[in-house]
Amino acid sequence: MSFTTEIKQDIANNDIKKCCCKAELSALIKLTSSLIIENRQFGILVRTENPTTAKRIVSLIKKIYKVKTDLVVIKKTNLKKNNVYTVKVLENARDILEDLGLYSSKGLSSHPSYTVVLKDCCAGAYVAGSFLAYGSCNAPSNSNYHLEISLDELDHANFIVKLLSRFNIDAKISKRRNRYIVYIKRSDLISDFLKLVGANSSLYKYEDIRMQRDLKNSLIRLDNCELANEVKTLNAAKRQVEYLQKIKKSRKYEVLNEKLKNVLELRLKYQDSSLLELCDAYQKAYGDVISKSGMKHRLNKLESIAINLDN
Repeated sequence: MSFTTEIKQDIANNDIKKCCCKAELSALIKLTSSLIIENRQFGILVRTENPTTAKRIVSLIKKIYKVKTDLVVIKKTNLKKNNVYTVKVLENARDILEDLGLYSSKGLSSHPSYTVVLKDCCAGAYVAGSFLAYGSCNAPSNSNYHLEISLDELDHANFIVKLLSRFNIDAKISKRRNRYIVYIKRSDLISDFLKLVGANSSLYKYEDIRMQRDLKNSLIRLDNCELANEVKTLNAAKRQVEYLQKIKKSRKYEVLNEKLKNVLELRLKYQDSSLLELCDAYQKAYGDVISKSGMKHRLNKLESIAINLDN
């Protein structure tokens, strides 16, 4: 089962308030249906390849309007294609569309009336219905975080983006062929989206896998950082050994003060040690405490002496 299917099943299993039922159904009808005339009667014909979506539409229509619906499964000849589920509503079809904010004296609307999504709960339900109709989401195991809703009208896409902005979910719009895509790329915003539409089981799964990946990536970055620091320390130590050996072979070594001589001998003895390790070795060897910055200062001074030997 795909992650998108899991989200849609979560949405379809939600038991929501009547006002939210209307908002969710409004989105589903808007995105999956067309108008028909049959036996001189105005009707609604829903077409979807998702059985969960089809069942949810039938359930909501019966729950809100208590009218008869005909659900028909059309099997495609191409085995690679899904079945098509059609839902036909002839009874009170015009009244239903008007009540859902999708039809008026001016005809069909590009998006429902704002009265349908006035409450925040209803706005969330409308977004849920939109995803149930034409939404998809990459599996959380995929590092390319992406959630989208496909629409056929730009006005409708802008409408959904505004609804999402009400919940601080920053969605973008792109065009793909003749469709408009409302999409979210940020993983934290996808989590907010799943919470908004009531896909709680999918949200828990998404967050669990996302946190495991983030932790793994953090550990990898930490390992890489530690490796880089180790390489940097070894390179610095190698450079120090070279100029300290130069000093020791020169007459300058004899006139060095005792502290610089001690540091020079210690670095030559412990060539792979870090500054902190050198500080500990210095204290043990000479009974004197030296800070990391103090050790670095003396090594820098020795380097300066070595550079001047070439001048």
